[in-house]
Parts: sequence; C-alpha cells; structure tokens
Amino acid sequence: MIPIFAIAIAVSVATLRVRTESTGDTNSSPPDSTSRLYSFTMKTIDGKEKSLSDYRGKVLMIVNVASRCGYTPQYAGLEALFKKYKERGFVILGFPANDFLGQEPGTDDEIKQFCTLKYDVTFEMFSKISVKGEEQHPLYKYLTTETRVAGSVRWNFQKYLVDREGNVVDRFTPGTEPQDPAVLEKLETLLTKSDQND
Repeated sequence: MIPIFAIAIAVSVATLRVRTESTGDTNSSPPDSTSRLYSFTMKTIDGKEKSLSDYRGKVLMIVNVASRCGYTPQYAGLEALFKKYKERGFVILGFPANDFLGQEPGTDDEIKQFCTLKYDVTFEMFSKISVKGEEQHPLYKYLTTETRVAGSVRWNFQKYLVDREGNVVDRFTPGTEPQDPAVLEKLETLLTKSDQND
C-alpha cells in the first residue's frame, strides 16, 4: 500500500513539473546571474558601443527582428508597447538577424532607414547579429542556453522579458504579438512590482 502511495505522489509531482514547464511558469526557477546579462557590450545600429549594464534597473524586452518576414508588422506593435510603458522604465532592444531564410539581408543603415520610415521605430536598435548556429552571438548563446527560459530561437521576433535585476524571466514565441494579453500581463506584473519597490 505504501509503495503505491509513494508512486502516486511521484507521478503527481512529475506531472506538475511537466505542466509548469509547458505553460512557461518560471517562478520556481532560481534567478539568473544578474552580472551575466549586464556583462555584454553590444554595437548599436549607429555603430556605437553600448553596455547592457546601462539598462540596469529597467524592464527589458529583447527581440530578434527582420525586415522581410511575415512577422515584420510586429514592429508597429513593439513600438506601441514601448511608447505605452517607457515612462515606467520599459525598454525594447531590437537585434536584426539574417538567420531565417535571409529575411534581414540589409546593412545596418538600410535596416535603420526601413524601421524609421516604415514603422517610426524609436526603441533601441542594434547592429545585425546572428542568433543561432555557428555564428551565434554570445548574448544569444546566453539567452538560449544559460537562462531559466533556455531554448532555441525558433524564428524572427522571438521575445525575452528581463526584470529590473537582470533576470530573464519569460520567453514568447515569434507568433505572439507584442500586445498579446499574456505579454501585457507579464509586463504589468514586472512593472507593478518595480513601481511598488520605488
């Protein structure tokens, strides 16, 4: 009788663990090393060096972007999201990447012009990098292998949320719109928590 009861408990715990992982609930995971995310220095789309430690204390969304993708119209949603929450300490970091069917072939200047003229992008844009494969940038190696939401980048416009302490707390699939209720709920939670601590 006791062994059957023990097996039932073990199965229940395993089921709960699988369910938690599949829903993206990462609250039970240990925090990431805050110094790790902030240790990266990236090149902006204008060619200037920018340390991610400059964003310490901000809530971040890190997104790999592309100009010729079916998800490219998400630029508009990202810009709207940024404008809505920037006064509360929210920052979007866009990283152009040409890793998926060559959908970001342009130079940094061409990408900047496209984003500015087509979508009036004002959030932070960086120089083109690779987010997967042999040329994967160390930032994306960190995001995909060392954080609590580790996993490969599936396509353009995958989104990572980072809290004010530098913990990567959630990941949203490319098809998830920037203003999807799940994104807004998580973002509001992070910003409200931050607001209460101010």
